[in-house]
Amino acid sequence: MLRTFHVTGVVQGVGFRPFVYQLATRAALRGWVMNTSAGVEIQVQGDLSALENFSRALVNEKPPLARIDSLSFVDSPTNGHSLFENFEIRASVAFEGAFQPISPDIAICADCLRELFDPADRRYRYPFINCTNCGPRFTIIQDIPYDRPQTTMRDFELCDDCAREYHDPMNRRFHAQPVACAKCGPRVWMEYSNQLSVSSNQLSVSSNQLSVNSKQSPVSSPQSLQDDAIFATQQLLAHGKIVAVKGLGGFHLACDATNADAVNLLRERKRRVEKPFALMLRDLETVEQHCFVNDAEGELLQSRERPIVLLKRRPESNIAREVAPNQDTLGVMLPYTPLHCLLMADGRWQTADSTLRDEIRDTRCEMPTALVLTSGNLSEEPIAYTNDEARERLAKLADAFLLHDRDIHIRTDDSVVRVLFPSPNRRGGGGEVYPLRRSRGYAPFPVHLPFDAPPILAVGGELKNTFCVTRDRYAFMSHHIGDLENYETLRSFEQGIAHFEKLFRIAPQVIAYDLHPNYLATRYALERAARENIRAIGVQHHHAHIAACMAENGLDGARPVIGVAFDGTGYGDDGAIWGGEFLIADYRGYKRAAHLAYVPLPGGDKATREPWRIALAYLQRAGVEWGDDLAPVRAANEHARRIVQQQIERNINAPLTSSMGRLFDAVASLIGIRQTVNYEAQAAIELEALVDDNENGAYEWETGDWRLETRDLRFEIDSSSLIRAIVADVRAGVSSSIIAARFHNSIALMTRNVCRELREEFGLNEIALSGGVWQNMTLLQKTLSLLRDENFIVYIHRLVPANDGGIALGQAMIASFRSNDFNRSAAPNE
Repeated sequence: MLRTFHVTGVVQGVGFRPFVYQLATRAALRGWVMNTSAGVEIQVQGDLSALENFSRALVNEKPPLARIDSLSFVDSPTNGHSLFENFEIRASVAFEGAFQPISPDIAICADCLRELFDPADRRYRYPFINCTNCGPRFTIIQDIPYDRPQTTMRDFELCDDCAREYHDPMNRRFHAQPVACAKCGPRVWMEYSNQLSVSSNQLSVSSNQLSVNSKQSPVSSPQSLQDDAIFATQQLLAHGKIVAVKGLGGFHLACDATNADAVNLLRERKRRVEKPFALMLRDLETVEQHCFVNDAEGELLQSRERPIVLLKRRPESNIAREVAPNQDTLGVMLPYTPLHCLLMADGRWQTADSTLRDEIRDTRCEMPTALVLTSGNLSEEPIAYTNDEARERLAKLADAFLLHDRDIHIRTDDSVVRVLFPSPNRRGGGGEVYPLRRSRGYAPFPVHLPFDAPPILAVGGELKNTFCVTRDRYAFMSHHIGDLENYETLRSFEQGIAHFEKLFRIAPQVIAYDLHPNYLATRYALERAARENIRAIGVQHHHAHIAACMAENGLDGARPVIGVAFDGTGYGDDGAIWGGEFLIADYRGYKRAAHLAYVPLPGGDKATREPWRIALAYLQRAGVEWGDDLAPVRAANEHARRIVQQQIERNINAPLTSSMGRLFDAVASLIGIRQTVNYEAQAAIELEALVDDNENGAYEWETGDWRLETRDLRFEIDSSSLIRAIVADVRAGVSSSIIAARFHNSIALMTRNVCRELREEFGLNEIALSGGVWQNMTLLQKTLSLLRDENFIVYIHRLVPANDGGIALGQAMIASFRSNDFNRSAAPNE
């Protein structure tokens, strides 16, 4: 019997072919396996029983990184003829127009980590050790099929030892495309910038000793010079310096996280005033010294994705408070590349034979166990990812550069996640992954759709931009692009789109975009659609949020849900700024059933940076005089207050908003937390950090009656009574932590009450929660508990972020339903 298989999914670059080879040879089956640009093809000949066992094993015993989306086979008789002499792995074949999912980059595996620190292993201390179970994938691939010539490793010719492993189907490095060693592979070296000023008694390495590529040295072995570069980096970090380190998807800026002066210097150079920095800690034991960690959080930290995990900070931690000012959490990750592991290892070791041996023979370096490891860029710019780009853009930020010559094809930032429902205990307890930024380790792994989608490009929003391309039942969400507010980030956005369209063989038939006319992504979509004669479909921001949540939860759109979309900014159908929305939504369209009552934003965008302006607008709407005893009143002089008063009364540069995010800003201002902000959602984040978990009180809301408004039945939710109650508490001297808790409780209760009203009115029992406000774990947990107690079915995000980093998925789903490819009626508000 001859059985021919076609396998799709993440089945290339993950050890699938050697796995198939070993299965077949173990069962004495004959035939072949090969990669194609459409997946993996297998032909095996044997008796029916052996073929059945082989088929089951393909699924049940697959390699840990493999993900099979479909496996089909066809049987045909051989009429007693032996078609093959043995089982072999054939060369890859490219099919015109075919595509396949691509594996994300994977953290160093346990086997490679063991070899990295084994003095007897030939890759001992080699910074680029990898195998089919770990290492770079997405960041080095240039095209499919995934073979070495199609990656940035193509210029590194394998040495005899590496070639032997690469071609041995029984070796775990069989066709591991980035495989290399110190003889033939990429190398690390150090260069110093003009920022560095080091006296001779501070460091034992002079400023020009490691400024050349290690491959140029005729004296020392490549490995010893790499050791020296890493050791010199450790010295610099231990002495409070800032080093730009080239990683897997771009450069990081590193400094000692326990050194407040170093952290402040990094903030000054990077122009990042208060936004928290990410940390890399040596190991889980070190993490537990600084943070509370439950089982689910520990598993995430050590997972193959190795994201940044937001953890509750221990009061006794000696990590500088300047790392995350006014916050009770730290964003922590563990080393995920061999270079990181070497850098974070104890620095008290002596180098091997090298030109630096005499200089540093007796040097002892107490390497910091906690590093700030933040993106290598000025604030709001894309991360630097080439050596030349880093030398140019980071020269005034870093004292030195730890460089390597393995090119990065596509820049990729670190992913950020939280665990929902962590146990209050240090260890024990479960939890669910809740993504805040989906990038390295997760992208470009697709979201599986509940229906076939035409080729669509969805360009996302402005903040936390990601884009999405769809084909068949796959939605390929991009890596994190960033805030589309400058030319450099726009170029990164355009390069990413071109790469995805090439990689997944997608020629968009439709481009979906946000309705906001000034977003750079929207302009890109409309200009490209006109240039290439592609249909462009505008999608309302909050509808996209809810559709994204529906899609990742596998909803086919056959029935609507109650969508609760809370965020800071989204362009509404009426031209106002929405953000406190209750929608009755499916993929076809939506009804705006309820929303926060409109409040003016005096100063427009300026109000988002100066919450005192928003607080004054809320006070006026609630009928509260602007008394000098209130923090937002004291935050501005009389002239500024007079201008704000005129803007509100005369509707001058004071657009209306229903934003829940702006309500958070107003309350943070009222209780004296924040009158100005330096990054998005700062006031809300600091407000959450103050919450007293033991407080159960809440404030009242005013909910209007149902009324017919522009053909839709809806009602407004007025916060005036809530604002008056908060002012009363402030004037009564109630602590800010109690007020913060009551405010969070009030929003959760209001959400439950409105959803009960909508269930009664529309007969719906399913709720989707989306929008950046739902990243507030305190609010999310309180709301989920209340809704589930009412027997609602609640959908939340687990695959893509609730913030604007997920809306491209929703845009694509809505566009697929509105496109002519699906003979469905367009929504009336299209």
